[in-house]
Amino acid sequence: MNRKTKVTSKWIKTKLLKGSSVLARHIPATRRLTAASLRRMLGRHGMVYIKPVSGSCGVGVMRIDRASGRWTVRDGVKRQVFRSYSALYGWVRTRIGRKPYLVQRGIHMLRLGGRPIDYRVMIQKGRKAGWKVTGVAARVASPRKAVTNGSQGGSIHEARGLLRRTAGKKRAAGLLTQFDRLAYATARRFGRAYPRMRELGLDIAVDRRKRAWIIEVNTRPDPCPFTKLADQAMLRRIVRYARGYGRSYVLRCMKARRG
Repeated sequence: MNRKTKVTSKWIKTKLLKGSSVLARHIPATRRLTAASLRRMLGRHGMVYIKPVSGSCGVGVMRIDRASGRWTVRDGVKRQVFRSYSALYGWVRTRIGRKPYLVQRGIHMLRLGGRPIDYRVMIQKGRKAGWKVTGVAARVASPRKAVTNGSQGGSIHEARGLLRRTAGKKRAAGLLTQFDRLAYATARRFGRAYPRMRELGLDIAVDRRKRAWIIEVNTRPDPCPFTKLADQAMLRRIVRYARGYGRSYVLRCMKARRG
């Protein structure tokens, strides 16, 4: 029996998700970062994200765009432009050093005021009730940043209202239902591989065609986004479930902003 309750490798988590026919079509193409894989992914998709294999809070995540013979990197609020692929890749290697990275197909997310949006879906395992989706919150990136994390200055919004504004009322209800289905399928997948797992936080993006994508799965999710919602019912439920499996949270969230 695998006794882990936390998995840090994004590569291991991606491979686990890809093994499910239900989930695989909701996972952006992801490869280990090499000169060849980055070039190939940029040629195929035009925009990618590179991220550390192990890391959290959006630290080290960069967006790279290829257009009109130029390569543009967004690293935090900084922007670098390169006129050759070799110059781009040389800069990337200098920037990340020996740290292993992944390259992931970029999703053109729905936006609010030009800023990308994604959704944190919390699912937890109760002692008697089994897996339960306990919260959904929307995260909007800080101006000029490519990541939505609250720890990077992102703002937190009520999910249903923001989905209605950006995807339409009818589509919003269907997407929320789909978020739940993806969360339960992910929990079943992780639960079989790691029977001691009790909580997961899915980061889900919606593209311009209103298709949902699982960007990442967190096995030690921080409930910080839920502290910024006006209605604290979800936060209370998350804390109550966590107490049931012996986890307590430090609910001091200084960088995330209320939307």
